[in-house]
Amino acid sequence: MVNRNINLKDKSAGNQFTGKFIVLDGPDGCGKSTQTKLLTQWLEQQGVETETFRDPGTTAIGEKIRQILLNPEHIAMSTRTELLLYMAARAQLWQEKIAPALNKNKCVILDRWLSSTCAYQGYAGGFGIEKVINIAQDCLERCWPDLTIILDVDLAAAASRLNRQLDRMEQKGDSYHQKVREGFLQLAGKQKNFAVVDATKDIETVHRKIVELISG
Repeated sequence: MVNRNINLKDKSAGNQFTGKFIVLDGPDGCGKSTQTKLLTQWLEQQGVETETFRDPGTTAIGEKIRQILLNPEHIAMSTRTELLLYMAARAQLWQEKIAPALNKNKCVILDRWLSSTCAYQGYAGGFGIEKVINIAQDCLERCWPDLTIILDVDLAAAASRLNRQLDRMEQKGDSYHQKVREGFLQLAGKQKNFAVVDATKDIETVHRKIVELISG
């Protein structure tokens, strides 16, 4: 499923990916970290100057916020606290890393972004997707990338890939994570420049589909 108005190609540009901002997102276990690496490698092979970041994280401040958010000991953390911490890490990431890279006309590939907070805290956490977006508009210089690719995966497939100790967010249970998936799909159906890819396929098949999407 591809939403409307996706346009990475600029016929007048020497490079269709120059200064583009692309996000890979989806439920835990969807394979986005792997696909982020593969997409970055592919772009670099095409001669595209690329920067890759993760949200939350990458910056010194963002990594400390990430540790707080994902630490299983912090079971008392509320949805609103999660939301504000994610947004704080995101604001720092934009200022310190993403904006400078885009200003240098690099292609930025990001592992998660605002779409995650909409699905997790907004939909699954019950805060409300529109309320999350309203807060983001006040906190972030730019809310939406040129393209967001949602890697869609069912709970069984996702669980089979999480063969390690689960972090605090991953421990929230099947009911919560089913809602996360629904939240991503609902968001993709409403927002411009979103695409949904079946991430239950093997790694190379998913990678080829992503390359096909961004290549137009």
